[in-house]
Amino acid sequence: MIYRLLALNIDGTLLQSNGRLHKSTREAVDYVRDKGIYVTLVTSRSFQSAKKVAKALKLEDSVLVTHRGGYVAKELEKPVLEKRISEDVTFEIVRLLEGFQCQIRLVHEKYSLANKLKINNNLLAKTVVNSGDPLHYPHQFVDSISDTIIDEPISPPKIEIYFEEKNDLADTEKAIKGMFNEVDMIKLNDYRMEIVPRGVSKLTGLLYLGQQLGIKRNEMVAIGDGIDDLEMIEAVGLGVAMWNAPVEVKKAADWITRSNNQQGVGYMVKEHFRKQQPIEFLRKMNIIR
Repeated sequence: MIYRLLALNIDGTLLQSNGRLHKSTREAVDYVRDKGIYVTLVTSRSFQSAKKVAKALKLEDSVLVTHRGGYVAKELEKPVLEKRISEDVTFEIVRLLEGFQCQIRLVHEKYSLANKLKINNNLLAKTVVNSGDPLHYPHQFVDSISDTIIDEPISPPKIEIYFEEKNDLADTEKAIKGMFNEVDMIKLNDYRMEIVPRGVSKLTGLLYLGQQLGIKRNEMVAIGDGIDDLEMIEAVGLGVAMWNAPVEVKKAADWITRSNNQQGVGYMVKEHFRKQQPIEFLRKMNIIR
């Protein structure tokens, strides 16, 4: 099979645990781009955060799938696809969430809005603080999000929730499922959940990008490490799981590479794509159009 697109998750895949890109990862991305393969990032991060990583990889001309598929764009002001949770539904969900001990973060492509909350879970606090967003991406913290968005409504592509207690996540999940059919929920772990518009996922965003580029799903390679990458890994032509991925993600993959701290992306890319001729050569030989 000839692959024409490489989709890469960011956290736990491209980046090492220290948040840095390894030199071999940069070289691997250059390697496949030189072969004419389209490289994109598919991430739950905000667009501005993903754009920062794209710039480090020299992918400024790539359309990125961000906000877990809710915001697909090359430039901030010019999305090719945007899906949002409506202002009314956002307000009602926030009112529900404010009844629990949790941090709520409305993630817009231009800024985030979160409630002030003292988090006692140290691991959770570290996750909330280290969001990976660039310094020029504004974060606003308020005492009450619902009071704030009454006067200044917001329609975000994504809502992030960080709970203090496992039971609260389970109760919230049950309540939202019973009350709102306009959204989908992704449980990332026992304490963290994200809410996106109904039907939005990394896979749907990636497939939309493929349609725009004229690239079929079986011509795509996707590399990821999270539960939210599982659907994408299953659906594309070659799905790759990082060694640090959960068991269920590994089971769904066609290929399991090394961990993010062992440069798994660089290893997989060079091992596989060295066997594939450059896209331009394949066109000249009439192997592909």
